Amino acid sequence: MNKSKIGDGDFTIIAGPCAVESYAQMEKIGCFLDSLNVRYLRGGAFKPRTSPDSFQGLGFEGFRILREIKNKYNFEIVSEVMDPRDVEKAYEYIDIIQIGSRNMQNYTLLKEVGKLNKTILLKRGMSATIKEWIMAAEYIRSEGNENIILCERGIRTFENYTRNTLDLMSVPIIKSKTEYPILIDPSHGTGRRELVLPATKAALAIGADGVIIEIHPEPSKALSDGFQSLDFDEFKKLVNDIEKIKA
Repeated sequence: MNKSKIGDGDFTIIAGPCAVESYAQMEKIGCFLDSLNVRYLRGGAFKPRTSPDSFQGLGFEGFRILREIKNKYNFEIVSEVMDPRDVEKAYEYIDIIQIGSRNMQNYTLLKEVGKLNKTILLKRGMSATIKEWIMAAEYIRSEGNENIILCERGIRTFENYTRNTLDLMSVPIIKSKTEYPILIDPSHGTGRRELVLPATKAALAIGADGVIIEIHPEPSKALSDGFQSLDFDEFKKLVNDIEKIKA
């Protein structure tokens, strides 16, 4: 069984762009993350966007790029699968399969990934209660796969200053009700670059098992979510600040 080390007591940082845009982009990011000894690389190949006119990702070409960068730098790859029909084909490319917020209650997809010997990262639905989120994880588990990581990525409320309302209280609640590791996504959870570092510090303080963060060599030119992505200098500061707090 391919079991992730996330949740073994350390605070794991997963980082990468919202979307895989090109090999050159991913090579820059891979080299940079390797220099900081960040071992988990995230990148979206399929991008479910609110507008159908937005960039939708490179699909399996994105997976192929991720695999090349993984092999060069020895990363663990985290990426989303959206369609049950793609699960078997995507298996060879991804180490941790992400189920995105919009698919949290796609029960056909949950049961399909539940048959795999891969770790599944289950993001909370944007309007999901904690009970609904846990029950979604149980759909995966019901097919035999217990290697599940939950990810709090903010929920939809009346507040519109931030992209979502980051529910940090989900961490101690999930810890008390399940045995699953839980990550915080401060990028989607706040939607604001300047709030990613304080949200990451809060995640560490409250006992989360790690964070998943969007970075980009040039956020202003990113094809998706540039406004919440850190540039390399900002991310390096985040890693250094977290290491100081941990020490």
